[in-house]
Order: sequence, then C-alpha cells, then structure tokens
Amino acid sequence: MAGPWRLHKIQPEANAYRFYSLHVSPGVFGDWALVKEWGRIGSPGTLRNEWFNTEAEAIAAALALKAKKERGGYQAVL
Repeated sequence: MAGPWRLHKIQPEANAYRFYSLHVSPGVFGDWALVKEWGRIGSPGTLRNEWFNTEAEAIAAALALKAKKERGGYQAVL
C-alpha cells in the first residue's frame, strides 16, 4: 500500500476548512484502488475509489492529484 497522504486547506477569512485524503490499496481481483476522501475538517467526507490495473499506475495518479491539490493551496499534514 502507498500513502496515506492527507492535505488541508484552511482559509479562516472564507470560512473554508477543507481536507483531502488519498491512499492506494489492493483490490480483490488483482487491481488497485486510489481511495480519495474529501470534505470539511471535522465532518465525514465524500469517499470515491478510482481503479487501476497496477499499483504503479495508482500511485502515479495519487501523486499527480496530490501535486494538483498542492498547487491549489492544500498543504500536506502527514
């Protein structure tokens, strides 16, 4: 497994307290899931899985999404 990566974006002036969480885990059929969860800090988030054929593909997608979120103002906390 890869990750987990947890990102926060905190902007008190906009009342924005957001989190984004990523991790890669194996599926039961030899595939790999990029598990994404996001929402307001302190609340249960929205959870989505994106499936890949290999672990390397899933990790590459996770790192690309992490970089995109960091460009958007999120900061790594883990």
